Amino acid sequence: MSSSIDRIAVTYIGGPTVRLDVAGLRLLTDPTFDAGGVYEGATSTLTKLRGPALDAEFVGPVDAVLLSHDHHFDNLDHAGRVLLASARTVLTTPLGASRLGPPAIGLEPSSRSTSRTARTFPRIATRFSARSTRPVSPNGCVGPCEAQRSR
Repeated sequence: MSSSIDRIAVTYIGGPTVRLDVAGLRLLTDPTFDAGGVYEGATSTLTKLRGPALDAEFVGPVDAVLLSHDHHFDNLDHAGRVLLASARTVLTTPLGASRLGPPAIGLEPSSRSTSRTARTFPRIATRFSARSTRPVSPNGCVGPCEAQRSR
């Protein structure tokens, strides 16, 4: 993994789940790794047509999970909850952090975390906001997932 902010490896895993390797950090968005099927929640039912393109084991060690919200299976499923336990940090909403417990940190809109991971995000966003990224391949991958999909 490169420690340069000039390079970013994006691996699209499926649904809301993306692995980002940038500036020496591995970030993961909304981890969903359950197989396809019907999932009953307290207030809704989710029908997932198929599982992720990559297994959770392929992700490797995670510095931070960027979790938009924890209370819907389409943004955090059962296997994703298991993965949270191995992440160094989980950045989410304050209510989500209170439900999840450590290592979750609740952030209000426009607030900051003092972790190295969170301090790096503004530099990454500034560097890449005016740039286009290289195109995604026909199978939806950029970077290292090409080898994983071909197995």
